[in-house]
Amino acid sequence: MTTLADTPDPVDDARARRNVWILVAAQAFLGAQMSMYFVVGGLAGMTLAPTPLLATLPISLIVFGSMTTAPWISPLMQRHGRRAGFMIGSLAGAVGSLIGMAGLWTGSFPVFLLGSYVTGIYMSTLGFYRFAAADTASDAFKPKAISYVMAGGLLSAIIGPQLVKLTAETTVIPFVATYGAAALMNLAGMWLFLALDIPRPAPPAPGTAAGRTKLQLLSQPAIAVSIVCAMVSYALMNLVMTSTPLAVVGCGFATATAADIVSAHVVAMYAPSFFTGHLIARFGVRTIVSTGLILLAAAGLVGLSGVTLVHFYVALILLGLGWNFGFIGATTMLTRAHAPHERGTVQGMNDAIVFGCVTIASLSSGGLMGTAVDAVAGWSAVNWAMAPFLALAGGSLVWLAARGPRRA
Repeated sequence: MTTLADTPDPVDDARARRNVWILVAAQAFLGAQMSMYFVVGGLAGMTLAPTPLLATLPISLIVFGSMTTAPWISPLMQRHGRRAGFMIGSLAGAVGSLIGMAGLWTGSFPVFLLGSYVTGIYMSTLGFYRFAAADTASDAFKPKAISYVMAGGLLSAIIGPQLVKLTAETTVIPFVATYGAAALMNLAGMWLFLALDIPRPAPPAPGTAAGRTKLQLLSQPAIAVSIVCAMVSYALMNLVMTSTPLAVVGCGFATATAADIVSAHVVAMYAPSFFTGHLIARFGVRTIVSTGLILLAAAGLVGLSGVTLVHFYVALILLGLGWNFGFIGATTMLTRAHAPHERGTVQGMNDAIVFGCVTIASLSSGGLMGTAVDAVAGWSAVNWAMAPFLALAGGSLVWLAARGPRRA
């Protein structure tokens, strides 16, 4: 396996590699709480919500918070730097977790939802780690830098679910300690960003174009297709992963088993990142994105074929692999399609659209599970729902390829 240290270090990428190591550490430590929220969010929601239909609403509010944060946090980082934005995100994560604790302790579903929304600010900034990795990287190193930072999620896949096991039942009210642990992680991990060395992009020189409008940017085929593919990859992953704990527990398995399945899924999401960048460099970004969509389709087929533990594990592992190839590939495509002074607009717009669709997917997940006659029927409905969106992303790639020779 090729590692960050094994790859020759171009002189002009020395700063980029140092930043990548810091972002890898942040992804591993601070990113661990996302798997914690996805394991316990729906289960905690089930105990507080007035109806099972709203069980996954806390997770949806996290994603909705991320969607509504991206349009202002990305320009803020454009003006004041990545460090400021990432530290704001960590503080918001701590505050959101503490509010979530209060909601659980008082049995208040609205307070718990407020904590989830504030936590969404943290989730939004977490999503920009991958873009920050590319800020100081050369064109050749960009896909590898993005991939390495995403690989930091491999450790988060181990840390998060294990913390759930250690904390979920340690208080009279389940999951209170889990949210307390997430708050402490944010307060400790935010200091990593003091070591980042990412200069703010220079504004356009006087008399030059200030950058394209959002409509002009969206009209660019490479930008539009990269957003569609990122949107579909992330939304479908979220749709299935959000419903997984409910489906697993609903089929008679324990919460700890659901945590293990989610852990295997998150490992599959991030483990390929050690070589995804190299695969993009060798085979092209569109080939890797296409492979990701095929793997997502395979996950849906396995999910439809049964509800044994083997089926759950295989489906969630394929889901993670498909997300990795699809999302990292789409991110790489996007970073190549805009100028440095446009990154605040493009990246904020991208994540607003992506996480807007992820919010809808998360809400749909709870609705599909809650309205079904049983957990098996709900799980089948979730997996069938993937089909039209995979067709949309696949069709957009075909359309882009038909426009002319490959350049990525």
